[in-house]
Amino acid sequence: MTSGGSEHPQQPYTPPPPQPQYTPPAPQVPPPAHRVPQPAPPQPLYAPPQQPQYTPAAFARPVYASALAQPAVYTPPSAPAAPSPAPAIPELPMPVKKGRTVSIWLFAVLGFLLIALAGYFVWALGSAASVIGLVLALVPLSIVFFGVRLIDRWEPEPKRIVFFAIAWGAIAAVGLTLLVDVGLTVLFGARDVDASAVLQAPIVEEVFKGLGVFLIFLMARRTFDGPVDGIVYGALVGAGFAFTENIQYFAISLIEGGGEQLTVTFVLRGLMSPFAHAMFTALTGFAIGLAARRGASAGGALGAGAVGLVGAILLHGFWNGSATFANFFLLYVTLQIPLFIGFVLGIVALKREEARLTRERLSEYAAAGWFTPQEVDMLATPAGRKVGLRWAATLRGDRRPIMRGFIKDATALAAVRQRAIAGRDVHAAEDERALLMRTRAARAALLAY
Repeated sequence: MTSGGSEHPQQPYTPPPPQPQYTPPAPQVPPPAHRVPQPAPPQPLYAPPQQPQYTPAAFARPVYASALAQPAVYTPPSAPAAPSPAPAIPELPMPVKKGRTVSIWLFAVLGFLLIALAGYFVWALGSAASVIGLVLALVPLSIVFFGVRLIDRWEPEPKRIVFFAIAWGAIAAVGLTLLVDVGLTVLFGARDVDASAVLQAPIVEEVFKGLGVFLIFLMARRTFDGPVDGIVYGALVGAGFAFTENIQYFAISLIEGGGEQLTVTFVLRGLMSPFAHAMFTALTGFAIGLAARRGASAGGALGAGAVGLVGAILLHGFWNGSATFANFFLLYVTLQIPLFIGFVLGIVALKREEARLTRERLSEYAAAGWFTPQEVDMLATPAGRKVGLRWAATLRGDRRPIMRGFIKDATALAAVRQRAIAGRDVHAAEDERALLMRTRAARAALLAY
C-alpha cells in the first residue's frame, strides 16, 4: 500500500452543470430488470417561506371575487354520488316556427307608417286632443282584445301574428283608407258626408282590413287551422282599425263640443259598440278560415275571402246607415244587439265543433297509449279543463301553470294532427314529435312528488 493512491482507483469527479440553485446529482438507477423502489427523500423540518414573485400592477388580479368576499374556513363536502345514472332533463323542443311568423321587415314598414300617421294626427288635431283620444281609445281596444282572448284561450295564436294583425288594422288599413279618401277628394271634390259614410267607408275600409287577414293567410298559413282562427284574426284587425279611428273621433268631439260631446261619442263608440269593426272584418276572416280548413290554395282563399268581404261591407253599411238615416237607439236595441248575440252564439257553435275535433284527434293518441281516456276528456272539453285546473291547484306548489301548458300543448297537438290528415302541413311530423315530448314532460311534472 502506498500513500499516493488506493488499491481501487475512484471515478473522477464531474461537477454538475451550473444551475440557479444547487441540485444534487441524481442517484445511479440500476437497469430496469433490477429496479427496486427507492425510499422517498426525507422532508426538511423547516422550509423557508416562498417569496412571491412581483407582478406589475397592470396585470395583478384580486385574490377574491370582490372586496366583500371572505375566505371560506369550512369547505362543505361534495354532493353524494347518485346511486344510478341521473340524466338531465333535456330542454323541451318547440314547434317549427316556419309558416307561423311574419317578417320583421313588415314591422319596419308599419313602424315608418306609424310615424307618418302620428305626425298627421298631431298636425290635424293637435297633440293634446290626440293624446286624450288615444287614451280613451284604449278602452274599447282592451274590451275587444279580452273578448278575443276568451275565444282563443286554449290555442293562442303566435304573439307576433297577433301584434301584426292589430298593427295592420291600426296603421296600414287606416293609412290606406286616408290616402283613398284624399285621392277621391282631389278627383271628385267634396262629397256628401252621409253617402260617404254608408257607401264609401264600408267598401274602402273593409277591403283594406280584409287584405290584412289575407296577408296573414299567405305569410303564416300554418296558423290558420279553421274558421275560428279566421274570426280571431279578422276581429284583431278590426279592433286595430277601430282604435285609430276612435282616436280621431274622440279628438274631434273634444275640439268641437268639449267634454260633453266627447262623453257622448265615447259612450256610443267605446262602450255601446266596441265590437262593431271586429264583427265586420270577422266575416271576411271566417270565410278565409273555412277555405284554410279545406286546404285551399291562395287563389281559393282569395275567392272565399271576397265572399266574406261582401257580407262585411253590407253589415258595415247597415250599421253606419242606422246611425245616419234612422233612430240609432231603436235599431240598436231591436237589431244590433240581437245581431251581436247571434254573432256570439255562432262563435260558441264553432268552438264546440272545434272541441269535438280536438277530442277526436286526441282519442287517436289515447288509442296509441299517449293519453288516457280520462285525460282526453280533461284536455278537450271546457268542463274537463276546469276540473283539471282545480285539481292542479291542490297539488304541492299550485301546479296550475303546468296544467295550462299541458292543455295548450295538447290542443295544439290535435290541430297539428288535423293538418297532417288534411295533407297541408309539411312540418306536421316535427311539430307532433315536439308536442308529444312537451305533453309527456308536463304530465310527469304534474304527477311528481
